Amino acid sequence: MLITIYTKNNCMQCTATKNMMDKLGLTWQLINLDDEPNAIENLKALGYRQLPVVMADGEHWSGFRPDKLMRLAQPQQALG
Repeated sequence: MLITIYTKNNCMQCTATKNMMDKLGLTWQLINLDDEPNAIENLKALGYRQLPVVMADGEHWSGFRPDKLMRLAQPQQALG
Protein backbone atom coordinates (compact mmCIF):
# COMPACT_ATOMS: atom_id res chain seq x y z
CA MET A 1 0.00 0.00 0.00
CA LEU A 2 1.36 3.41 -0.96
CA ILE A 3 0.93 6.05 1.75
CA THR A 4 1.89 9.65 1.01
CA ILE A 5 2.17 12.39 3.63
CA TYR A 6 2.10 16.02 2.51
CA THR A 7 3.80 18.14 5.15
CA LYS A 8 5.72 21.34 5.85
CA ASN A 9 8.60 22.18 8.15
CA ASN A 10 7.69 22.97 11.78
CA CYS A 11 4.26 21.28 11.58
CA MET A 12 3.41 19.63 14.91
CA GLN A 13 0.52 17.54 13.53
CA CYS A 14 2.77 16.40 10.68
CA THR A 15 5.42 15.24 13.14
CA ALA A 16 2.81 13.42 15.23
CA THR A 17 1.47 11.69 12.10
CA LYS A 18 4.94 10.57 10.96
CA ASN A 19 5.85 9.35 14.45
CA MET A 20 2.66 7.31 14.77
CA MET A 21 3.11 5.80 11.31
CA ASP A 22 6.63 4.73 12.25
CA LYS A 23 5.39 3.29 15.55
CA LEU A 24 2.71 1.31 13.67
CA GLY A 25 5.30 0.02 11.18
CA LEU A 26 3.69 1.71 8.19
CA THR A 27 5.80 2.51 5.13
CA TRP A 28 5.24 5.97 3.70
CA GLN A 29 6.68 8.59 1.40
CA LEU A 30 6.97 12.27 2.27
CA ILE A 31 6.26 15.30 0.12
CA ASN A 32 7.45 18.47 1.85
CA LEU A 33 5.55 21.48 0.53
CA ASP A 34 8.42 23.76 1.53
CA ASP A 35 10.52 21.90 -1.06
CA GLU A 36 7.72 21.27 -3.59
CA PRO A 37 5.39 24.30 -3.51
CA ASN A 38 3.61 23.25 -6.73
CA ALA A 39 1.96 20.41 -4.80
CA ILE A 40 0.06 22.98 -2.71
CA GLU A 41 -2.27 23.73 -5.63
CA ASN A 42 -3.18 20.05 -5.95
CA LEU A 43 -4.12 19.90 -2.26
CA LYS A 44 -6.11 23.13 -2.48
CA ALA A 45 -8.01 21.70 -5.46
CA LEU A 46 -9.05 18.81 -3.20
CA GLY A 47 -10.27 21.34 -0.62
CA TYR A 48 -7.43 21.02 1.89
CA ARG A 49 -6.19 23.99 3.90
CA GLN A 50 -4.60 22.09 6.81
CA LEU A 51 -1.58 19.79 7.06
CA PRO A 52 -0.65 17.06 7.09
CA VAL A 53 -2.63 15.57 4.24
CA VAL A 54 -2.41 11.78 4.13
CA MET A 55 -3.31 9.80 1.00
CA ALA A 56 -3.59 6.01 1.09
CA ASP A 57 -5.54 3.46 -0.94
CA GLY A 58 -7.79 6.06 -2.56
CA GLU A 59 -8.63 7.63 0.82
CA HIS A 60 -7.32 10.99 1.98
CA TRP A 61 -7.69 13.29 4.98
CA SER A 62 -5.98 16.17 6.75
CA GLY A 63 -4.75 16.63 10.29
CA PHE A 64 -3.44 14.15 12.84
CA ARG A 65 -5.97 11.28 12.75
CA PRO A 66 -4.90 8.36 14.98
CA ASP A 67 -8.17 6.55 14.22
CA LYS A 68 -7.47 6.48 10.49
CA LEU A 69 -3.80 5.59 10.98
CA MET A 70 -4.77 2.63 13.17
CA ARG A 71 -7.16 1.47 10.45
CA LEU A 72 -4.36 1.64 7.87
CA ALA A 73 -2.14 -0.48 10.12
CA GLN A 74 -4.70 -3.26 10.67
CA PRO A 75 -4.24 -5.04 7.31
CA GLN A 76 -0.45 -4.84 7.63
CA GLN A 77 -0.46 -6.13 11.20
CA ALA A 78 -2.65 -9.07 10.13
CA LEU A 79 -0.09 -9.98 7.46
CA GLY A 80 2.95 -9.51 9.72
